[in-house]
This record gives sequence, C-alpha cells and structure tokens, in this order.
Amino acid sequence: MKEKTKWNNYDALPLILDVTDIQHIMGISRASAYELVHTPGFLAVRSGRLIKVSKRAFFD
Repeated sequence: MKEKTKWNNYDALPLILDVTDIQHIMGISRASAYELVHTPGFLAVRSGRLIKVSKRAFFD
C-alpha cells in the first residue's frame, strides 16, 4: 500500500497522480476518488488497471 505523503505545495506534488494521490489531496474516501476519475470530462488515462492523471489536468 502506498504511504500517505504530505505535500506542502503544488510544486512538491508528483507530475502524474494516481487515485490514492487524489484521495489524499482532496481528503476524500477511496470510493469518492474513483467516482471522481470516472466522471465524464475528467482527464484520466487508464493503463491496464492503473488510472493516472496529470497534475496540471487535475488542478485545471
């Protein structure tokens, strides 16, 4: 399992976010994070079982 990371600013975030990162950034449940990335119009890329989102697209 991925360790919960504390980021203190935008520049400290990784360029590519996964669902766990989104969950921690927004302070939402895992189910809510998955619901968010499956929302129409949300720019997420699926690679096999992995769902990735660019940091820029997430904050735009």
